[in-house]
Amino acid sequence: MTGESAWIWWIAAAAIGMGALLGWWVSLKGRRFAPGDVFPASRLSKGNHLFPTQVLISPTSVVQYTPRWIGRQEESIHMAHIASVKIETKLLFSNVYIETSGGAAPIVCHGHRKQDAVQMKTLIERYQTAYYRGGGLKS
Repeated sequence: MTGESAWIWWIAAAAIGMGALLGWWVSLKGRRFAPGDVFPASRLSKGNHLFPTQVLISPTSVVQYTPRWIGRQEESIHMAHIASVKIETKLLFSNVYIETSGGAAPIVCHGHRKQDAVQMKTLIERYQTAYYRGGGLKS
C-alpha cells in the first residue's frame, strides 16, 4: 500500500465514522421525549426532515416539543387556556392549530397523520371536559 492509498482509506473511514455519528445524533434527537400520548410529525413533512416535532397531550396540558441540533424548543399550554383546536387536512398530512384563550399565537403542528390529528383533537376535548366537569384539578 502506498502512502497515497493509505490516506484515501483513512479519509473514507473518517467519513463513514462521521456519517454514523450524525445518524446516531439524529436518531437520538428523534426519539419520544416523554411517556404518554405523544404524536410525532412525519419526517416527510415541511420542517420535520431531521428533527420531527412531537406533541404531548396530557390531562393537564399540551406540549409541543421540537428538538434542535443543540437543545430543544418546548411550548406548553394548560388545558384551561385552550380555546379551540382546528385541523387542516391536506393531501398527505394534516396541520393542527391549537388556539389559546389569551389571544397569543396558536401552536401550529405541521405534518401529522390524519388519524393522529383527529385523535389529538379528541384527547384535548376529552381532557377539557373532564377538567371543567371536575372543577379543575385538585391538589
